[in-house]
Amino acid sequence: MDIRPFRGWHYRADAGDVSDRIAPPYDVLSGEQKDALLARHEHNIVAVDLPHVPPKEVGPDEAYRAAADRLADWQRAGILVQDDRPAIYVYEQSFRAAGETHTRRAVLCGVRATELGEDVKPHEHTYAGPKADRLKLSEQTRMQLSPVFGFYRDPSGRAGDLLAGAAAGQPDLSGELHGVDEKLWIVTDEEVIADLREVLADKPAFIADGHHRYTTQLNYRNALRDAGAIDDEHEANFVLFALVEADDAGLVVLPTHRIVSGLREDFRVEKLAARASAFTWQRCSVDEADLTNPDAWLKRYGQGAMALMDAEPAEIWIARLTDPDAMRRAAPDEPDAWRTLDVAVLHKLLIDEALQPWRTESVSIDYTPEASKVLAACKAGRGQLGACLQATPLSAVEDIARAGGAMPHKSTYFYPKLATGMVLKPLE
Repeated sequence: MDIRPFRGWHYRADAGDVSDRIAPPYDVLSGEQKDALLARHEHNIVAVDLPHVPPKEVGPDEAYRAAADRLADWQRAGILVQDDRPAIYVYEQSFRAAGETHTRRAVLCGVRATELGEDVKPHEHTYAGPKADRLKLSEQTRMQLSPVFGFYRDPSGRAGDLLAGAAAGQPDLSGELHGVDEKLWIVTDEEVIADLREVLADKPAFIADGHHRYTTQLNYRNALRDAGAIDDEHEANFVLFALVEADDAGLVVLPTHRIVSGLREDFRVEKLAARASAFTWQRCSVDEADLTNPDAWLKRYGQGAMALMDAEPAEIWIARLTDPDAMRRAAPDEPDAWRTLDVAVLHKLLIDEALQPWRTESVSIDYTPEASKVLAACKAGRGQLGACLQATPLSAVEDIARAGGAMPHKSTYFYPKLATGMVLKPLE
């Protein structure tokens, strides 16, 4: 990949703590959460980044114009300032997950936009509505407001050493968001930037999170290029990424669990087990289950083991696929890496196939990274089938991306989310 520094826009470094001005990514926020962020500070970035709620489809033109006007007002007033020199930005997040403390280090930089599957490799499908919303916002603000989350592999460790050295002093910006400590260093050292560009030049970027953001910026660039409005070095050619080395211990992937409702009233996991003969089934009591760390707990039962429960969760059923040919028959066109995914097995063989006798037209699936919420939903009668999974290995994400495949919906939950508002990248 071809990475570039850029002259970023950010809150003033002398403003101190920016906790009340940064926000989670736009696509995880509700209208109420947006209002709560703005109640903390009127200059919270969410005022610009989320002009239309929900952002699943394009909103009225005036909403995006108002967001652009607000951004321009903040720039004129010095609320946001632009760096004098092109920079890369070292970005650290410190957090706790599964009882352990982690620090994840990324570099925020521009990555040359290439067609999907070339230097930038996706693992998810995208949808027209969210891309239309983001494109309208980009056209009005001419700014990329939130980064794409990506990872790369660097066996030499040189990139990590460069970033660690650049982040040796006090950060230029810092804050806290939902229990995550956020720090940013502005790096203008041309030698460091040149060395990092050299290290990453022959390495692809894998999208972890932000497929709609990347595709939107690619479409934005293509439209300008096709109109003859830009050359190959224009800022619109470079997409804002937060790039993390794949072996970073802080690159945490959590499982996304399922809560199924809308089934017939006579559904029970015991009946499902009787229909799904490609699996081995084992019962355990709810007290035996460690739902605070389901990934570690389920690994005791073997690769691919998942926990299933129903509306009378006195016990939990552990299911593990023992007939791999069942997935080859169910998904003959998918790559081998896809067919071994826990979430693919769950949906193809259990939810789509074995669950058929109990499905109704009102079946729905809710998703959560917190296994305790699955059990709580079943106990409260909100869920008729709960499924807790092991985390998808990062290597599987990479394998499927390299094969040009797409993972099932909600296969990964990269934790924590990136904060929006640490630095913004101009598109002109």
